[in-house]
Amino acid sequence: MLRRFWLLFAQAVTVLLALMFIIATLKPQWLQRQGQFGKQLAEPIVALREVAPGIGNGPLESSYADAAQKAMPAVVNVFSSKDGSLPPDPRAKDPLFRYFFGDRNRRQQEPAANLGSGVIVSSEGYILTNQHVVDGADQIEIALADGRTSEAKVIGVDPETDLAVLKVNMTNLPTITLGRMDQTRVGDVVLAIGNPFGVGQTVTMGIVSALGRNHLGINTFENFIQTDAPINPGNSGGALVDIHGNLLGINTAIYSRSGGSLGIGFAIPVSTARSVLESIITTGTVTRGWIGVEPQDVTPEIAESFGLEQKTGAIVAGVLKGGPADKAGIKPGDILVGVNGQDITDTTRLLNVIAQIKPGTDAKVHLVRKNKELDLTVMIGKRPPPPKQSSSDDDDQGDDGG
Repeated sequence: MLRRFWLLFAQAVTVLLALMFIIATLKPQWLQRQGQFGKQLAEPIVALREVAPGIGNGPLESSYADAAQKAMPAVVNVFSSKDGSLPPDPRAKDPLFRYFFGDRNRRQQEPAANLGSGVIVSSEGYILTNQHVVDGADQIEIALADGRTSEAKVIGVDPETDLAVLKVNMTNLPTITLGRMDQTRVGDVVLAIGNPFGVGQTVTMGIVSALGRNHLGINTFENFIQTDAPINPGNSGGALVDIHGNLLGINTAIYSRSGGSLGIGFAIPVSTARSVLESIITTGTVTRGWIGVEPQDVTPEIAESFGLEQKTGAIVAGVLKGGPADKAGIKPGDILVGVNGQDITDTTRLLNVIAQIKPGTDAKVHLVRKNKELDLTVMIGKRPPPPKQSSSDDDDQGDDGG
C-alpha cells in the first residue's frame, strides 16, 4: 500500500514538473504576471498615493482638426496700407540728379503696408482685430479663407486695450463661437490661428501658460492670457481658440528678443474683447470711469521708507486739480485700498475697477491716510481719451505679434 502511494506521488510530481516546463517554455508571461501579483500584495515601505489601475491610461487626443476646421473659416487676413509719401524732393526734376540717384521720389511715395489677422464675430460683418494692425490706415482689405476679399471700414478703436472693430458688407459670412473665460484653466490646450509673416492661414498649438497677466507695459488695461502656442508677426488680431474651436482671446503680443516666437505670447481675453466690441458698436467708442489720480503701487520698500502699516494698495502720487478725486477730498499720500467693496491691491486693480464704473455715478472709496482708515464718496468722471502718439511712436517695437 505504501509502495503504491509513493508511486502515485512520484508520478504527480513528474507531471507537475512537466507542466511547469511547458509553461516556462511556451507562456513565460504567465509566470511573470504571477510574480507581479505577488509584489502588489506586498506592503509598501512608505505610504504613497498611487493611481488606480486603468486611470490615466485613456486614449489621448490625437488630432485637433475638428477645432481648427470649426474656427479657421472665421479668421481672416487683414491688409492695411497708409500713404507714407514724403514731400517731393525739388531736385527730382533734374535729369542729372535722377541719373546718379535714381527716381527717389517714386520710392518715397510707395504706401506703407501692414499685415495682420482678424476674427469674424458676427454674421452682420463685424470683425475684431488689433488697433495697431489698422492704426492710421487709409485702406483696409480683408481676405477670407474661402478666397473672397473685401474692403473694410473701421467702426471704432480702443487704444487702451489695442482692439479695433471693422465691418465688411458681405453675405454668408462664417462666424466664430465665443468661449467662456470662467471655464478656462492653466494647462488647457489652445490653438492660435492667423497669418504669420504672410505665409497664409496657419494653426499652431500650445497650452494656457498663465491667466490674468498684467504689469507688462503693453496696454493701459491688461488682463492677458499667456500661451506658448507659437505667435509671430502677422498673427496679431487672430484667434486663440480652445479644443472645441471656441474663441478664447485675440492674439496681440509676443515677448521676443529676435522678432520671432520664444514661446511667450499674449492674447486679450474674449470677455474683454466682447465688452469693447459691444461698446464700440453701440456708442462708437469705449466709455470708462475715471477719478483723476496718479497712482503708484505700494511696495514693501515704499511702505518701509514712509513708515506705512499698509503693505498693499495704490498710493496717490498726484491729484488732478478740479478732478473727481480732488473734489471728493482725496489727497497725495492717501493709499486707496477699496472701491465699492472691492479690494484694491495695486494700480492695475484700481484702474480696472474704476474703469468699470459708469461715469456720473457715486463710488465709495476706502483709503488709508496717515495710518488711519477713511471712507470718501467720489462721483466718477469719464476717462479722457489717451493722447495720440506720433507716427514714429506707432512703429512696431518688436514686442507685438504683427
